[in-house]
This record gives sequence, C-alpha cells and structure tokens, in this order.
Amino acid sequence: MALNTVNLVGRVGTEPDVRYFESGSVVCKLTLAVDRRTRNNDQPDWFNLELWGKTAEIAAQYVKKGSQIGVSGSLKFDHWKDRSTGLDRSQPVVRVERMDLLGSKRDAEAGAGGGGSFEEF
Repeated sequence: MALNTVNLVGRVGTEPDVRYFESGSVVCKLTLAVDRRTRNNDQPDWFNLELWGKTAEIAAQYVKKGSQIGVSGSLKFDHWKDRSTGLDRSQPVVRVERMDLLGSKRDAEAGAGGGGSFEEF
C-alpha cells in the first residue's frame, strides 16, 4: 500500500506566480507558511505549492500574499542540474489538488479571498 497525501493550512507568503502555456494549460506557484508550535515560540515551516488548471486560475484571481488557505495534495520532488556547480539538485513541492479559501469576511472584502473550495479537474 502506498500513501502520499499532504494537508496544510497556512498563510500565503508570496504573490501567485501564474504561467499560461500554448497548450492552454495554466500553472500557479506560491509559497505557504504553516506555523509549527514549539515550546518557546511559533516557527513557520515554508512549503512550495504548485496548482494546475482551474484551481490555478482561481488562486491567481483570489489569493494574495497573506491570504489564509487550506490545501490538499501530494508531495513530489522537482529535480534539476545546478548550472553553476553541475550538481544534481531537488526540491520538495506540494502538488495541490484541492484548495480552500479561508479567512474572515474582512479578508474577503480586502480581496484576500473569503471562503470557497476548488478542486483540480
């Protein structure tokens, strides 16, 4: 049995980076800060997110830096060769399949999103 599921709730750390392809596909990349409770203080863990299709378009329209969102997806690794050193590099990325816009009504009025669920189809 294999299981690769990631569920996170946090605040967006960057403005969405949206790219449209000639094929009609769209991808949105952003970062998410999730608080990790420690004895002395809260430390954020940072996650790179990748959204595709309609979910990416919704994120581009409604998600802003500081928005609170919940995401569900799977963990993948991007691999590349470093141009300056020639070493193989990798980076974990959460491929988002479902996004929930969270936050208060005041956040929604400010354009930061305020409720709603969106899934990749």
